[in-house]
Amino acid sequence: MIVLTIDQRRSRQGEDKVEALINQANNTVTHVRPFQRTAGDEVQAVFDDAMEAIHLAVMMAASGDWSVGLGYGEVELPLPKETRAGRGPAFVFAREAVERAKNTNAHLSVAGPTEEASRLEAELQLTACIVSKRRATAWEAGTLADQGLTQQQIATRLGITQQAVSSRLSAALWFEANRMMEEATKSLSRQLRKLGE
Repeated sequence: MIVLTIDQRRSRQGEDKVEALINQANNTVTHVRPFQRTAGDEVQAVFDDAMEAIHLAVMMAASGDWSVGLGYGEVELPLPKETRAGRGPAFVFAREAVERAKNTNAHLSVAGPTEEASRLEAELQLTACIVSKRRATAWEAGTLADQGLTQQQIATRLGITQQAVSSRLSAALWFEANRMMEEATKSLSRQLRKLGE
């Protein structure tokens, strides 16, 4: 299982964003146990889908508003209905990871019972740093590319040239970052399968 522990950064200096995160994430992301506030400005959720967990972890960290800890490993079963009542190594790893994430430029850390955690952390930290530097125009083009539109279709939709679309996606390292998340997903999925054997 995968546990995400997410803590709001600079929470004493601004508004509490936890409830908005809980409402949005729980309505758009597939999870085993939904996001719940665990303490103060922190939330936690449980996943069995590596892609969902990795994508969310990277996007939350890249926003600059959150420190994200991704922990993977075993959990005590059956899982309680309340996320915050969950126990097991994955929860412990997520706690360790979020504390480390607070002291990184990427605002993201990974912990787990295998050596693969260190490599996953490096990949996801780099990816989060790349994503954090994207401009709104890149998001506009990239979101359409992720929906399967060709660059020419995106250009028509946005009223710009195909070359401008290509430039936006290239500058944002859109496809490279997506590939990095896909490879990290494969790696984490393999680790979870091994732990389940």
